[in-house]
Amino acid sequence: MSSFVFPARTTTAEIELGATLQPKFGPDGLIPCITQDVHSGEVLMFAFMNAEALAHTLATKKATYWSRSRNKLWIKGEESGNVQHVRELRTDCDQDVLLIKVEQTGAANASCHNGFKSCFYRKLADLETAAATGYKLTTTADRLFDPATVYKKKS
Repeated sequence: MSSFVFPARTTTAEIELGATLQPKFGPDGLIPCITQDVHSGEVLMFAFMNAEALAHTLATKKATYWSRSRNKLWIKGEESGNVQHVRELRTDCDQDVLLIKVEQTGAANASCHNGFKSCFYRKLADLETAAATGYKLTTTADRLFDPATVYKKKS
């Protein structure tokens, strides 16, 4: 059990209309988090937080997530230098999704580990003929950095 405790969830009315953050973490202890650029409104990324990541985010004002692949906390920018400074935290109506608005800083000003400003740098090429054309994707942004030079292989 987590040592990071947020207010207990109470009534539906209090959760949906009240003034207290009562995040609903899933059975895996995670809550989805959408990250958006505070200035442009562009969606930068999607990740998960556990209670510790959310507590760390609130304490430091630096976006901190739970890495499911590495099974550990992940402070955005700890390797790349592209830090997300949290300027606002929102939750949806039933408090089971978070939205953080961040100011992205760093040399490349990028959120994506593939070197793009946003993780959402591709779109379905043709929505009308997607199945017939093999669900082709089109890249819609320029790469801002080369991941091979930013993320060094750890031995």
